[in-house]
Amino acid sequence: MSDVITPAMDLHPQPAGGAPRPWAFPAPERTTLDNGLTVLTCHRPGQQVVAVEVLLDSPLDTEPEGLDGLATIMARAFSEGTDRDSAEEFAAELERCGATLDAFADHPGVRLSLEVPVSRLEKALGLLADALRAPAFAEAEIERLVRNRLDEIPHEQANPARRAAKELSRQLFPAGSRVSRPRQGTEETVERIDAAAVRAFYERHVRPATATAVIVGDLEGTDLGALLAGSLGAWQGDAGQPNPVPPVTADDTGRVVIVDRPGAVQTQLLIGRVGPDRHDRVWPAQVLGTYSLGGTLTSRLDRVLREEKGYTYGVRSFAQVLRSTPEGTGAAMLAISGSVDTESTGPALDDLWKVLRTLAAEGLTDAELDTAVQNLVGVAPLKYETAAAVASTLADQVEQHLPDDFQARLYRMMTETGATEATAAVVSAFPADRLVTVLVGDASRIAEPVRALGIGEVSVVTG
Repeated sequence: MSDVITPAMDLHPQPAGGAPRPWAFPAPERTTLDNGLTVLTCHRPGQQVVAVEVLLDSPLDTEPEGLDGLATIMARAFSEGTDRDSAEEFAAELERCGATLDAFADHPGVRLSLEVPVSRLEKALGLLADALRAPAFAEAEIERLVRNRLDEIPHEQANPARRAAKELSRQLFPAGSRVSRPRQGTEETVERIDAAAVRAFYERHVRPATATAVIVGDLEGTDLGALLAGSLGAWQGDAGQPNPVPPVTADDTGRVVIVDRPGAVQTQLLIGRVGPDRHDRVWPAQVLGTYSLGGTLTSRLDRVLREEKGYTYGVRSFAQVLRSTPEGTGAAMLAISGSVDTESTGPALDDLWKVLRTLAAEGLTDAELDTAVQNLVGVAPLKYETAAAVASTLADQVEQHLPDDFQARLYRMMTETGATEATAAVVSAFPADRLVTVLVGDASRIAEPVRALGIGEVSVVTG
């Protein structure tokens, strides 16, 4: 039996971790092209998929009377052909680039989102420029988009969460205000939209001088100036003027509206009011307080309604900016949403209100605030790993008339906010006697238990 020779092994020492590098939300560079288009660029090393966001100053308030949903149809039509390519050819060209192009309309305006490998950026920017410069708006394509939108509306009506959101907007805002009505229109308004209306809306509002493009990705070695000159820089239009931003008014008198769904085994709840937007100094504390109240499975509402009582799979509180002005004012929707089984509707609302009523006296704990800061600020480097995430946030800042360094300053302010300040902000955001509550469920089974709570006058509407 021969001796076994064990080969010698060279063991390398375990690598030591490097010193952590400070992180801040990336700062963009801002320029203006000869055609008036504002451009924000942000070089992100290693991000080989470039994200481009284009914001158009065509807010929903500017839709002609009786044509709600027109901005949405126009947004969807941007990818349905140009003066050079049919809808099918345009889609094929995007596919050859490995690019995706999406667009949607919201209260501040229309936004187009492009993602493409940096190696195909030149071609993709040319296609994006064609879509903005000379969209086809072919009658057949517009008719198809209108039919598709009409098909979506009944499904949205049937969805309890969407129905609750629609009702809350209708309850909070004056009937004549655009924010009181569905963003994408109703059956009555959408069916009136045709290619001529889309073309007229485009010609009235879409021009480079009032638009902004945000470009984020690994731009090392890319002559972006030359690429833009041959694409978005060639898009022409008159100077135009930014559209005025009408004020947001709301009636948050405490009340309950039940959208009747006979036989429903669950109740969808949405509780809301209007509060300050990101321009307000209270925003950082409000974000932390709202998150501590209902931002995650460990938040206070979930601990009571989900863990202790078992009423729900989860209840969330959040703030969503509705509209902001260049003057530094605006409004956000402050809301609490979730669903419970029908029999638990009354008890769940009772416990929810107890949480709100005791919040001022008990206050948020340092542990709750630390969790909120860690979950919102600590994970930011991971949240913004992709170019698309950075571009979207930069576009939000432009849309809401915020400075380019807003997100970076927000994170700093959140780390400096104490539990007392966050408590005061969330108590102010959700005063127990100034909330509009929408319940989508079986009115015959939930109306009386809810009335007994005394949280506001109860009315019932058909679903």
